[in-house]
Amino acid sequence: MRHADKPQPDSGPLLIRKILARIIIPGMPTKVLIAGAGVAGLEAALALRALGEDRLAVELVSPETEFVYRPLAVAEPFRMGEARRFPLRLLAEAAGAELTRASVRSVDDAHYMIITSDGDAMRYDALLLALGARAVPSIPGALTFKGPGDERSFGHLLDDARSGDVRRLVFALPTGASWPLPLYELALLTAVHLADAGAAVELTLVTPEERPLQLFGDTASKAVAELLEQHKITIYTDTTAVSVEDGALRILPDNRIEADRVVALPRLEGPRLEGVPHDTNGFVPTDAHGVVRGLVDVYAAGDLTDFPLKQGGIATQQADAAAESIAAAAGAPIEPRAFTPVLRGLLLTGLTPRYLRTEPRSVRSAADTEPLWWPPAKIVGRHLAPFLANQLHVSESPPPAAGDAVAVDVDLRAQVP
Repeated sequence: MRHADKPQPDSGPLLIRKILARIIIPGMPTKVLIAGAGVAGLEAALALRALGEDRLAVELVSPETEFVYRPLAVAEPFRMGEARRFPLRLLAEAAGAELTRASVRSVDDAHYMIITSDGDAMRYDALLLALGARAVPSIPGALTFKGPGDERSFGHLLDDARSGDVRRLVFALPTGASWPLPLYELALLTAVHLADAGAAVELTLVTPEERPLQLFGDTASKAVAELLEQHKITIYTDTTAVSVEDGALRILPDNRIEADRVVALPRLEGPRLEGVPHDTNGFVPTDAHGVVRGLVDVYAAGDLTDFPLKQGGIATQQADAAAESIAAAAGAPIEPRAFTPVLRGLLLTGLTPRYLRTEPRSVRSAADTEPLWWPPAKIVGRHLAPFLANQLHVSESPPPAAGDAVAVDVDLRAQVP
Protein backbone atom coordinates (compact mmCIF):
# COMPACT_ATOMS: atom_id res chain seq x y z
CA MET A 1 0.00 0.00 0.00
CA ARG A 2 2.95 2.32 -0.59
CA HIS A 3 2.99 4.77 -3.44
CA ALA A 4 4.21 8.30 -4.03
CA ASP A 5 0.93 10.21 -3.84
CA LYS A 6 -1.28 8.70 -1.16
CA PRO A 7 -4.90 9.88 -1.53
CA GLN A 8 -6.34 12.23 1.08
CA PRO A 9 -8.58 10.55 3.70
CA ASP A 10 -11.75 11.88 2.08
CA SER A 11 -10.87 10.77 -1.45
CA GLY A 12 -12.59 7.39 -1.33
CA PRO A 13 -13.51 4.37 0.77
CA LEU A 14 -10.79 2.52 2.60
CA LEU A 15 -11.19 -0.67 0.57
CA ILE A 16 -10.87 1.11 -2.79
CA ARG A 17 -7.66 2.81 -1.71
CA LYS A 18 -6.23 -0.49 -0.49
CA ILE A 19 -7.02 -2.16 -3.83
CA LEU A 20 -5.54 0.71 -5.85
CA ALA A 21 -2.39 0.64 -3.77
CA ARG A 22 -1.88 -3.04 -4.46
CA ILE A 23 -2.42 -2.52 -8.18
CA ILE A 24 0.21 0.22 -8.22
CA ILE A 25 2.77 -1.81 -6.25
CA PRO A 26 1.85 -5.52 -6.40
CA GLY A 27 2.96 -7.59 -3.45
CA MET A 28 4.07 -4.67 -1.31
CA PRO A 29 3.10 -5.40 2.31
CA THR A 30 0.93 -2.98 4.22
CA LYS A 31 3.08 -0.91 6.55
CA VAL A 32 1.60 -0.96 10.07
CA LEU A 33 3.01 1.36 12.71
CA ILE A 34 2.16 0.57 16.33
CA ALA A 35 2.79 3.59 18.54
CA GLY A 36 3.55 2.13 21.96
CA ALA A 37 5.03 -1.21 23.00
CA GLY A 38 3.16 -1.99 26.19
CA VAL A 39 0.47 -4.60 26.67
CA ALA A 40 -1.78 -3.42 23.82
CA GLY A 41 1.12 -2.78 21.45
CA LEU A 42 2.72 -6.19 21.91
CA GLU A 43 -0.62 -8.02 21.74
CA ALA A 44 -1.39 -6.21 18.46
CA ALA A 45 2.02 -7.08 16.99
CA LEU A 46 1.55 -10.75 17.87
CA ALA A 47 -1.99 -10.79 16.50
CA LEU A 48 -0.92 -9.14 13.24
CA ARG A 49 1.86 -11.69 12.81
CA ALA A 50 -0.63 -14.51 13.25
CA LEU A 51 -3.26 -12.96 10.96
CA GLY A 52 -1.33 -11.11 8.29
CA GLU A 53 1.33 -13.58 7.18
CA ASP A 54 3.36 -11.76 4.50
CA ARG A 55 0.71 -9.09 3.90
CA LEU A 56 1.89 -6.88 6.76
CA ALA A 57 5.14 -5.22 7.83
CA VAL A 58 4.84 -4.27 11.49
CA GLU A 59 6.96 -1.69 13.28
CA LEU A 60 6.71 -0.81 16.97
CA VAL A 61 7.56 2.77 17.94
CA SER A 62 8.47 3.33 21.58
CA PRO A 63 11.04 5.25 23.63
CA GLU A 64 11.30 2.36 26.11
CA THR A 65 14.02 -0.28 26.22
CA GLU A 66 12.09 -2.70 28.45
CA PHE A 67 8.61 -4.16 28.68
CA VAL A 68 7.55 -4.07 32.33
CA TYR A 69 4.98 -6.59 33.56
CA ARG A 70 3.41 -4.10 35.95
CA PRO A 71 0.64 -5.95 37.85
CA LEU A 72 3.03 -7.76 40.20
CA ALA A 73 4.47 -4.48 41.51
CA VAL A 74 1.93 -4.60 44.37
CA ALA A 75 3.56 -7.80 45.66
CA GLU A 76 7.13 -6.51 45.70
CA PRO A 77 7.00 -4.59 49.04
CA PHE A 78 5.86 -7.85 50.67
CA ARG A 79 8.58 -9.93 48.93
CA MET A 80 5.89 -12.04 47.29
CA GLY A 81 6.70 -11.14 43.70
CA GLU A 82 8.09 -8.40 41.52
CA ALA A 83 7.38 -6.48 38.35
CA ARG A 84 9.20 -8.52 35.71
CA ARG A 85 11.16 -6.75 33.00
CA PHE A 86 11.85 -8.01 29.48
CA PRO A 87 14.25 -6.52 26.88
CA LEU A 88 11.85 -4.88 24.45
CA ARG A 89 13.99 -5.39 21.37
CA LEU A 90 14.11 -9.15 21.95
CA LEU A 91 10.34 -9.27 22.44
CA ALA A 92 9.79 -7.27 19.25
CA GLU A 93 12.03 -9.61 17.28
CA ALA A 94 10.24 -12.65 18.69
CA ALA A 95 6.93 -11.05 17.72
CA GLY A 96 8.14 -10.54 14.15
CA ALA A 97 8.19 -6.74 14.37
CA GLU A 98 10.80 -4.03 13.94
CA LEU A 99 11.43 -1.66 16.84
CA THR A 100 12.21 2.03 16.55
CA ARG A 101 13.10 3.96 19.69
CA ALA A 102 11.18 7.21 19.48
CA SER A 103 8.39 9.14 21.16
CA VAL A 104 5.34 10.06 19.12
CA ARG A 105 4.53 13.78 19.18
CA SER A 106 1.69 14.05 16.68
CA VAL A 107 -0.27 12.31 13.93
CA ASP A 108 -0.63 13.78 10.44
CA ASP A 109 -3.69 11.89 9.25
CA ALA A 110 -3.85 13.71 5.92
CA HIS A 111 -0.38 12.54 4.90
CA TYR A 112 -0.37 9.16 6.68
CA MET A 113 2.56 9.88 8.95
CA ILE A 114 3.48 10.33 12.56
CA ILE A 115 5.91 12.96 13.80
CA THR A 116 8.33 11.98 16.55
CA SER A 117 9.57 14.19 19.37
CA ASP A 118 12.81 14.61 17.37
CA GLY A 119 10.83 15.97 14.42
CA ASP A 120 11.24 12.88 12.25
CA ALA A 121 8.34 11.76 10.03
CA MET A 122 7.41 8.08 9.81
CA ARG A 123 5.01 6.91 7.12
CA TYR A 124 2.33 4.31 7.64
CA ASP A 125 -0.49 2.59 5.78
CA ALA A 126 -2.28 1.76 9.02
CA LEU A 127 -1.55 3.22 12.44
CA LEU A 128 -2.43 1.68 15.80
CA LEU A 129 -2.14 3.97 18.82
CA ALA A 130 -1.28 2.01 21.97
CA LEU A 131 0.37 4.69 24.07
CA GLY A 132 -1.40 3.93 27.32
CA ALA A 133 -2.45 6.57 29.83
CA ARG A 134 -0.60 8.92 32.13
CA ALA A 135 -0.83 8.27 35.88
CA VAL A 136 -1.15 11.46 37.94
CA PRO A 137 -1.50 11.98 41.70
CA SER A 138 -5.17 11.96 42.67
CA ILE A 139 -5.44 12.84 46.36
CA PRO A 140 -3.20 15.61 47.73
CA GLY A 141 -1.21 14.49 50.76
CA ALA A 142 -1.52 10.76 50.03
CA LEU A 143 1.19 8.34 48.97
CA THR A 144 0.33 7.61 45.35
CA PHE A 145 1.06 4.02 44.33
CA LYS A 146 1.42 4.01 40.53
CA GLY A 147 3.19 0.65 40.31
CA PRO A 148 6.85 -0.04 39.45
CA GLY A 149 9.00 2.61 41.09
CA ASP A 150 6.76 3.12 44.10
CA GLU A 151 7.54 -0.15 45.88
CA ARG A 152 10.29 1.37 48.01
CA SER A 153 8.12 4.22 49.30
CA PHE A 154 5.39 1.76 50.23
CA GLY A 155 8.00 -0.47 51.86
CA HIS A 156 9.03 2.44 54.11
CA LEU A 157 5.38 2.88 55.08
CA LEU A 158 5.23 -0.79 56.07
CA ASP A 159 8.34 -0.30 58.20
CA ASP A 160 6.60 2.56 60.04
CA ALA A 161 3.50 0.44 60.54
CA ARG A 162 5.48 -2.47 61.98
CA SER A 163 7.35 -0.15 64.34
CA GLY A 164 4.13 1.40 65.65
CA ASP A 165 4.58 4.83 64.05
CA VAL A 166 1.50 4.22 61.89
CA ARG A 167 -1.62 3.10 63.74
CA ARG A 168 -4.32 4.09 61.24
CA LEU A 169 -3.76 3.38 57.57
CA VAL A 170 -6.30 4.28 54.88
CA PHE A 171 -6.36 3.06 51.26
CA ALA A 172 -8.27 5.43 48.96
CA LEU A 173 -9.57 4.98 45.43
CA PRO A 174 -9.95 8.26 43.51
CA THR A 175 -12.87 9.26 41.35
CA GLY A 176 -12.35 9.33 37.61
CA ALA A 177 -10.52 6.85 35.40
CA SER A 178 -8.48 4.28 37.30
CA TRP A 179 -8.11 0.52 37.80
CA PRO A 180 -9.28 -0.35 41.34
CA LEU A 181 -8.03 -3.92 41.82
CA PRO A 182 -4.46 -3.00 42.94
CA LEU A 183 -5.85 -0.96 45.86
CA TYR A 184 -7.71 -4.00 47.20
CA GLU A 185 -4.56 -6.07 46.76
CA LEU A 186 -2.47 -3.55 48.69
CA ALA A 187 -5.01 -3.49 51.52
CA LEU A 188 -5.30 -7.28 51.76
CA LEU A 189 -1.57 -7.91 51.43
CA THR A 190 -0.91 -5.26 54.09
CA ALA A 191 -3.43 -6.87 56.46
CA VAL A 192 -1.76 -10.28 56.19
CA HIS A 193 1.74 -8.81 56.41
CA LEU A 194 1.04 -6.75 59.53
CA ALA A 195 -0.87 -9.58 61.21
CA ASP A 196 2.12 -11.88 60.70
CA ALA A 197 4.36 -9.16 62.18
CA GLY A 198 2.08 -8.77 65.20
CA ALA A 199 1.44 -5.08 64.41
CA ALA A 200 -1.90 -3.64 65.51
CA VAL A 201 -2.88 -1.26 62.72
CA GLU A 202 -6.41 -0.09 61.90
CA LEU A 203 -6.95 -0.55 58.15
CA THR A 204 -9.63 1.26 56.14
CA LEU A 205 -10.52 1.26 52.45
CA VAL A 206 -12.41 4.18 50.90
CA THR A 207 -13.97 3.88 47.45
CA PRO A 208 -16.51 5.74 45.30
CA GLU A 209 -17.86 2.35 44.20
CA GLU A 210 -21.28 1.32 45.47
CA ARG A 211 -19.82 -2.03 46.56
CA PRO A 212 -16.33 -3.60 46.58
CA LEU A 213 -14.93 -4.20 43.09
CA GLN A 214 -18.43 -3.81 41.66
CA LEU A 215 -17.18 -3.89 38.07
CA PHE A 216 -16.67 -7.67 38.48
CA GLY A 217 -20.34 -8.25 39.32
CA ASP A 218 -22.27 -9.44 42.37
CA THR A 219 -20.59 -12.78 42.95
CA ALA A 220 -17.07 -11.35 42.91
CA SER A 221 -18.09 -8.29 44.91
CA LYS A 222 -19.53 -10.45 47.68
CA ALA A 223 -16.37 -12.58 47.76
CA VAL A 224 -14.18 -9.49 48.07
CA ALA A 225 -16.41 -8.03 50.80
CA GLU A 226 -16.01 -11.27 52.77
CA LEU A 227 -12.23 -11.09 52.40
CA LEU A 228 -12.17 -7.52 53.70
CA GLU A 229 -14.29 -8.52 56.68
CA GLN A 230 -12.10 -11.55 57.43
CA HIS A 231 -9.03 -9.33 57.53
CA LYS A 232 -10.80 -6.66 59.61
CA ILE A 233 -10.53 -3.99 56.92
CA THR A 234 -13.23 -1.35 57.31
CA ILE A 235 -14.69 -0.22 53.99
CA TYR A 236 -16.48 3.00 53.12
CA THR A 237 -18.32 2.64 49.81
CA ASP A 238 -19.94 5.39 47.73
CA THR A 239 -17.45 7.78 49.31
CA THR A 240 -15.34 10.44 47.59
CA ALA A 241 -11.88 11.13 49.00
CA VAL A 242 -10.67 14.72 48.63
CA SER A 243 -7.34 15.29 50.38
CA VAL A 244 -5.20 14.44 53.40
CA GLU A 245 -5.11 17.22 55.98
CA ASP A 246 -4.32 17.47 59.70
CA GLY A 247 -4.08 13.74 60.32
CA ALA A 248 -7.23 12.79 58.45
CA LEU A 249 -8.61 11.95 55.02
CA ARG A 250 -11.20 14.52 54.02
CA ILE A 251 -14.24 13.03 52.31
CA LEU A 252 -17.29 14.64 50.75
CA PRO A 253 -19.45 16.39 51.64
CA ASP A 254 -17.61 17.61 54.74
CA ASN A 255 -16.43 14.63 56.79
CA ARG A 256 -13.12 13.09 57.74
CA ILE A 257 -11.57 9.72 58.50
CA GLU A 258 -8.72 9.78 60.98
CA ALA A 259 -5.53 8.52 59.37
CA ASP A 260 -1.82 8.52 60.09
CA ARG A 261 -1.09 7.73 56.46
CA VAL A 262 -3.16 7.43 53.28
CA VAL A 263 -2.29 5.36 50.21
CA ALA A 264 -4.09 6.22 46.95
CA LEU A 265 -4.10 4.96 43.41
CA PRO A 266 -3.40 7.50 40.67
CA ARG A 267 -5.95 9.06 38.38
CA LEU A 268 -5.43 8.30 34.69
CA GLU A 269 -5.34 10.78 31.82
CA GLY A 270 -5.05 10.22 28.09
CA PRO A 271 -1.96 11.40 26.18
CA ARG A 272 -3.69 14.25 24.29
CA LEU A 273 -1.78 13.54 21.11
CA GLU A 274 -1.76 16.34 18.54
CA GLY A 275 -3.83 15.43 15.48
CA VAL A 276 -5.90 12.82 17.33
CA PRO A 277 -9.40 13.56 18.69
CA HIS A 278 -9.85 13.14 22.44
CA ASP A 279 -12.27 13.98 25.22
CA THR A 280 -11.69 16.41 28.10
CA ASN A 281 -9.59 13.80 29.93
CA GLY A 282 -7.42 13.08 26.89
CA PHE A 283 -8.98 9.72 26.00
CA VAL A 284 -9.43 8.75 22.34
CA PRO A 285 -12.89 7.79 21.00
CA THR A 286 -13.01 4.53 19.03
CA ASP A 287 -15.65 2.31 17.47
CA ALA A 288 -16.15 -1.41 18.16
CA HIS A 289 -13.30 -2.31 15.77
CA GLY A 290 -10.80 0.10 17.25
CA VAL A 291 -11.08 2.75 14.53
CA VAL A 292 -10.45 6.25 15.87
CA ARG A 293 -13.59 8.25 15.20
CA GLY A 294 -13.00 10.99 12.63
CA LEU A 295 -9.77 9.50 11.23
CA VAL A 296 -9.05 6.98 8.47
CA ASP A 297 -6.70 4.01 8.84
CA VAL A 298 -5.96 5.06 12.43
CA TYR A 299 -6.84 2.68 15.27
CA ALA A 300 -6.41 2.78 19.04
CA ALA A 301 -6.33 0.19 21.82
CA GLY A 302 -5.64 0.13 25.52
CA ASP A 303 -5.79 2.72 28.27
CA LEU A 304 -5.66 5.73 25.95
CA THR A 305 -9.12 4.91 24.54
CA ASP A 306 -12.32 6.26 26.06
CA PHE A 307 -13.49 2.79 27.11
CA PRO A 308 -14.02 3.24 30.88
CA LEU A 309 -12.23 0.07 32.08
CA LYS A 310 -8.46 0.56 32.13
CA GLN A 311 -6.97 -2.91 32.46
CA GLY A 312 -4.36 -5.01 30.68
CA GLY A 313 -6.70 -7.83 29.69
CA ILE A 314 -9.19 -5.36 28.25
CA ALA A 315 -6.34 -3.68 26.35
CA THR A 316 -5.39 -6.98 24.70
CA GLN A 317 -8.98 -7.57 23.60
CA GLN A 318 -9.12 -4.10 22.05
CA ALA A 319 -5.79 -4.75 20.34
CA ASP A 320 -7.10 -8.03 18.89
CA ALA A 321 -10.18 -6.30 17.45
CA ALA A 322 -8.05 -3.58 15.85
CA ALA A 323 -5.54 -6.12 14.50
CA GLU A 324 -8.30 -8.13 12.84
CA SER A 325 -9.63 -5.00 11.13
CA ILE A 326 -6.15 -4.02 9.93
CA ALA A 327 -5.40 -7.52 8.65
CA ALA A 328 -8.76 -7.80 6.88
CA ALA A 329 -8.20 -4.45 5.16
CA ALA A 330 -4.83 -5.76 3.97
CA GLY A 331 -6.52 -8.76 2.36
CA ALA A 332 -6.37 -11.41 5.07
CA PRO A 333 -9.27 -13.88 4.69
CA ILE A 334 -10.96 -13.08 8.00
CA GLU A 335 -14.13 -11.37 9.16
CA PRO A 336 -13.15 -8.82 11.82
CA ARG A 337 -14.88 -9.33 15.15
CA ALA A 338 -16.08 -6.41 17.22
CA PHE A 339 -14.56 -5.74 20.63
CA THR A 340 -16.74 -7.59 23.15
CA PRO A 341 -15.12 -7.18 26.55
CA VAL A 342 -14.65 -9.97 29.07
CA LEU A 343 -13.12 -8.80 32.35
CA ARG A 344 -10.71 -11.15 34.14
CA GLY A 345 -8.82 -10.24 37.28
CA LEU A 346 -6.42 -12.15 39.51
CA LEU A 347 -6.70 -10.70 43.03
CA LEU A 348 -3.65 -11.24 45.26
CA THR A 349 -4.77 -11.60 48.87
CA GLY A 350 -1.63 -12.61 50.76
CA LEU A 351 -3.08 -16.10 51.15
CA THR A 352 -5.10 -17.87 48.44
CA PRO A 353 -5.60 -15.65 45.38
CA ARG A 354 -9.02 -15.14 43.87
CA TYR A 355 -9.81 -15.43 40.16
CA LEU A 356 -12.56 -13.01 39.16
CA ARG A 357 -14.41 -13.01 35.86
CA THR A 358 -17.38 -11.18 34.39
CA GLU A 359 -18.73 -9.73 31.18
CA PRO A 360 -19.44 -6.00 31.54
CA ARG A 361 -23.11 -5.12 31.25
CA SER A 362 -23.91 -8.76 32.13
CA VAL A 363 -25.22 -10.44 35.26
CA ARG A 364 -22.69 -13.25 34.82
CA SER A 365 -19.99 -13.13 37.49
CA ALA A 366 -17.54 -15.66 38.91
CA ALA A 367 -15.05 -15.79 41.77
CA ASP A 368 -12.93 -18.85 42.49
CA THR A 369 -9.73 -19.97 44.15
CA GLU A 370 -9.00 -22.15 41.10
CA PRO A 371 -7.90 -20.65 37.75
CA LEU A 372 -10.73 -19.55 35.45
CA TRP A 373 -8.35 -19.15 32.50
CA TRP A 374 -4.96 -20.46 31.34
CA PRO A 375 -2.18 -19.47 31.65
CA PRO A 376 -3.37 -18.14 35.04
CA ALA A 377 -1.68 -14.77 34.47
CA LYS A 378 -2.47 -11.31 35.78
CA ILE A 379 -2.75 -10.00 32.22
CA VAL A 380 -4.85 -12.29 30.03
CA GLY A 381 -4.21 -11.90 26.32
CA ARG A 382 -4.99 -14.33 23.52
CA HIS A 383 -1.47 -13.95 22.18
CA LEU A 384 0.47 -12.07 24.86
CA ALA A 385 -0.17 -14.41 27.82
CA PRO A 386 1.23 -17.57 26.18
CA PHE A 387 3.97 -15.50 24.53
CA LEU A 388 5.24 -14.18 27.87
CA ALA A 389 4.76 -17.60 29.46
CA ASN A 390 7.11 -18.99 26.85
CA GLN A 391 9.62 -16.23 27.60
CA LEU A 392 9.50 -17.43 31.23
CA HIS A 393 9.63 -21.10 30.10
CA VAL A 394 6.21 -21.90 31.57
CA SER A 395 5.14 -25.18 29.98
CA GLU A 396 2.71 -26.78 32.42
CA SER A 397 -0.56 -27.99 30.95
CA PRO A 398 -3.79 -26.58 32.39
CA PRO A 399 -6.05 -28.71 34.53
CA PRO A 400 -8.94 -30.43 32.70
CA ALA A 401 -11.41 -27.74 33.83
CA ALA A 402 -9.20 -24.78 33.09
CA GLY A 403 -11.98 -22.34 32.29
CA ASP A 404 -12.14 -20.36 29.10
CA ALA A 405 -8.62 -20.64 27.65
CA VAL A 406 -6.48 -23.47 26.35
CA ALA A 407 -2.92 -24.55 27.03
CA VAL A 408 0.24 -22.67 26.21
CA ASP A 409 1.29 -23.76 22.72
CA VAL A 410 4.85 -23.57 21.41
CA ASP A 411 3.42 -22.00 18.27
CA LEU A 412 1.77 -19.29 20.39
CA ARG A 413 -1.67 -20.14 19.05
CA ALA A 414 -3.42 -20.30 22.44
CA GLN A 415 -6.98 -19.06 22.21
CA VAL A 416 -8.66 -16.97 24.87
CA PRO A 417 -12.29 -16.30 23.87
